[in-house]
Amino acid sequence: MRDFLPADKARRERVLAVIRERYRAHGFDEIETPVMEDYDRLHAGIGGDNEKLSFSILKRGMDAEGIRAAAEDPAALADLGLRYDLTVPLARFYATHRAQLPTVFRSIQIAPVWRAERPQKGRYRQFMQCDIDIIGDASARAEAELMTASLDVLDALGLEGGTIRVNDRRALDAMLDVFGFAVDERPGVLITIDKLDKIGPSGVVAELRDRGVSARAVDSFAAYLDRPAADPSFDDAGIRAALPDGMPDEVIAHLVDLGDTVAAARGGVVPLVFDPFLVRGMGYYTGTIFELAHPSVDYSLGGGGRYDGMIGRFLGQQVPAVGFSIGFERLVDLLPETGADGERAVVLVHDRDVPFARLLSLKTALIADGARVRVEQRAKNMKALLERSAADGYASFATVGLDTTPETLELKPLS
Repeated sequence: MRDFLPADKARRERVLAVIRERYRAHGFDEIETPVMEDYDRLHAGIGGDNEKLSFSILKRGMDAEGIRAAAEDPAALADLGLRYDLTVPLARFYATHRAQLPTVFRSIQIAPVWRAERPQKGRYRQFMQCDIDIIGDASARAEAELMTASLDVLDALGLEGGTIRVNDRRALDAMLDVFGFAVDERPGVLITIDKLDKIGPSGVVAELRDRGVSARAVDSFAAYLDRPAADPSFDDAGIRAALPDGMPDEVIAHLVDLGDTVAAARGGVVPLVFDPFLVRGMGYYTGTIFELAHPSVDYSLGGGGRYDGMIGRFLGQQVPAVGFSIGFERLVDLLPETGADGERAVVLVHDRDVPFARLLSLKTALIADGARVRVEQRAKNMKALLERSAADGYASFATVGLDTTPETLELKPLS
């Protein structure tokens, strides 16, 4: 968990403002949910490995004897926990407020989440998530809206050229069935396949053999990995070429429809790449899954997928849902450290003998004219003062003496 100095905080807020503005422009509405959820809801088997990283909250009023008695049962010790993502809270929110929401609900959630990670570069115990979700639309239109809105965010932040890797959990299941993996072997097989980018085809095949899964299925999968390069186009022919024979036609049709819809929104360009090995580890995904990529980095900048089965656990009836989460922390690290206040961020450097009433008068006049203003008393080390002001996002300064008026105030650039 981290502190943020003023310049860092201002930079983060500028990025958040762009994300909010672009998502709202695409018709999404922002909601807010509590930072805590019921323990049972957070550990309902739908959060994948994140459930193991959940921070639990001790039940209030337990004495030492009660704690000792319940020590072997986490559920007996805690009744609440800090949310580890924003999807589980959204499902509960929708089930609670469905009568007050439109038939197709487009939500924005931008808020911190908590996971008991081992602290290391790029992994934090508290971090910001920026989610958009569409609930109530089972068609490829919902995925297309999420994708175009998220690509628009990258463009607005100056990160043009983003693409989205796409797969479908139904295609993955059908692939594993074609190869001959038993149903109980598939969770472990998917964990290994998800390492393809890190350990390569030979490493994946070796690890599958070490797992002791069906040897014939591993042989079939190895032969599939050795096939000639497939047509990279995101259309019926390209998607079928990337998959083994016997894939469900409705899944391929869904993906082709998605590509056509996104292309129409992006001026005819299809910024989608079909990746039959994209897995994404969350246990609640039921259909399309995707990850946001940018050529400047070799890691994803966000991702999501369809989770049609989750809301039904809280509502008692199935409701289609799909979501996309922007990797906010990674985005912030990619962007240049430039101030957004421009020349309208001003530091007034005054002598000790200047009446504060005069300073406030000058400051108020600048603020009324649209500036952001900080007042600083002249220091012995003016260079350090001005460098600190520039680091805090100020772009110009002016010295104020006894006779300075708004008309005679001379602004000078800090750099």
